[in-house]
Amino acid sequence: MLGLLTALALAASPAATPPRLVDAAARLPDARLDVRYATADNFTGRPLYPVARCLLLAPVAERLVRAAARLRAQGYRLVLHDCYRPLSVQRALWAAMPRVGYVADPRTGSHHNRGAAVDVGLDDAAGGPVELPTAYDAFGPRARAGAVEGVSAAARRHRGALRAAMEAEGFRVNPAEWWHYDAPEAARAPLLDVPLLEVPRADGPPAAIHRQEAPPADAAAPGSPP
Repeated sequence: MLGLLTALALAASPAATPPRLVDAAARLPDARLDVRYATADNFTGRPLYPVARCLLLAPVAERLVRAAARLRAQGYRLVLHDCYRPLSVQRALWAAMPRVGYVADPRTGSHHNRGAAVDVGLDDAAGGPVELPTAYDAFGPRARAGAVEGVSAAARRHRGALRAAMEAEGFRVNPAEWWHYDAPEAARAPLLDVPLLEVPRADGPPAAIHRQEAPPADAAAPGSPP
């Protein structure tokens, strides 16, 4: 009898709904979208995303908006390199390079797969690039968040301004990548595989007639992806 009552209670419970992804770029009209995975300018040599978007969990997007306001007051604009990444893309990256430290194992996932991580850079107030320690997605010692050797004073200053603004809003930098920031919401967020084109845009309905397709595993060249 107790088992029957438990089953009925579970059946009556509302089904869990996935967390809501929002278009963070729509809330940051002065930010520049430079999503390399939507182009062939990435380690695989081919687009992994069907469209350049910056989707995040709603509270993570709010943190990013506040961090951008801090930077704006100092004469900087955010550059958005990568935000939410569908788990299907993560699986393809892992198939190409199944090495922890190079790619997150999709069984545990990246915080990008949870909509709770963002890769960012800086422009100046006019939208021009500022000097930073490395190009985005570079690998080597200068890409580390605390690198000093070979990093100019100007690059350290800009990196420091970015880090201070992001950390003031609760983000934590990835020690191996000065551009990668994780939000505390990642601790409770599930892995997601929502196609990028199925999330509603701020100005219209979802483009559900197109589905995100992960690239074939053998299409990705070996390398050191972010």
